[in-house]
Amino acid sequence: MTTMNDTHESALPPADTSRSSRLSMWARRHLPPWLLLAPGLLTLAVLLIFPLFRVFDLSLQDYGLRNLLKGTTNYVGFANYSAILSDPHLWTTVLPNTVGFAAVCVVLTMLVGVAVALFLNTLSLTWRNICIGAIMVAWAVPALTGTYVFVWLFDPTSGFVASVLESLGLFTPGSADWWDSRLAFYGIAALNVVYHGFPFIAVTTLAGLLTIPESLYEAAKVDGASAFKRFTNVTIPMIRPILAVCIILSTIWDFKVFTQIYLMPGGDGSNRHMMNLGVWSYTESFGQGKYGMGSAIAVLLTLVLLAISVVYMRALMKEDEL
Repeated sequence: MTTMNDTHESALPPADTSRSSRLSMWARRHLPPWLLLAPGLLTLAVLLIFPLFRVFDLSLQDYGLRNLLKGTTNYVGFANYSAILSDPHLWTTVLPNTVGFAAVCVVLTMLVGVAVALFLNTLSLTWRNICIGAIMVAWAVPALTGTYVFVWLFDPTSGFVASVLESLGLFTPGSADWWDSRLAFYGIAALNVVYHGFPFIAVTTLAGLLTIPESLYEAAKVDGASAFKRFTNVTIPMIRPILAVCIILSTIWDFKVFTQIYLMPGGDGSNRHMMNLGVWSYTESFGQGKYGMGSAIAVLLTLVLLAISVVYMRALMKEDEL
């Protein structure tokens, strides 16, 4: 005779069926996004992860032109890193050039970009579009072309700047070589980088400014806030996420500047006082044929960028928690 308990137990689904049902529901809920992302993730893996792994693998080898031609390997562990970190040239020249130049460029690019964005925000739609089109020309010009323009402008013998200073009685063309001065060299390079970088910051910041409700500014005016107070207490907090992204991107771009340094007179490694990490890595790899050493320098540059990005992101997250 069948009891009520037996009937109730037989009505319950088997444990395996219930587990497979839950698994099927989980798959329907979570797999589609990953399937949609799969082509992009696969492309990133091929274009980014594999080259990164290859560079790190080369950095562990004493890998030269002979190894490249014969297809042989010669692993030396972390000997390349030890040689780089014990080289005074890194600490006295290359690292100060890289960090100092990047810091100056990021600050100047952000200041100019935000100032231009605030100016564009005050214009009518027609004039705003005209000005955006004009400044985007600087963004569209290739770094190679723009660098040669700056080299011509600041040529100490026949450049435009030398001619202007001569007409003002402040400089005699040919009396000094700006490219031989570390400060002047990187000052000109900073102007080049800022000129090419501020349009992106300006347009991106402008997009954030256009999303701020006008009612917030009206309320601040009613409370008696000055223009500066409205900027610091309304504008900056509202566009802080956009500024954070711009700062991180500018830091990455300015730390790995290569073209603007390499193409300037003396920046190709012939003057070792002008080297940054990117140029040092290139000259060691393709100038000296020490691909393992060059790869190790590239890995160190990547680690420095990661460390700076992580520190900055943690600082932003702590500010959001306050």
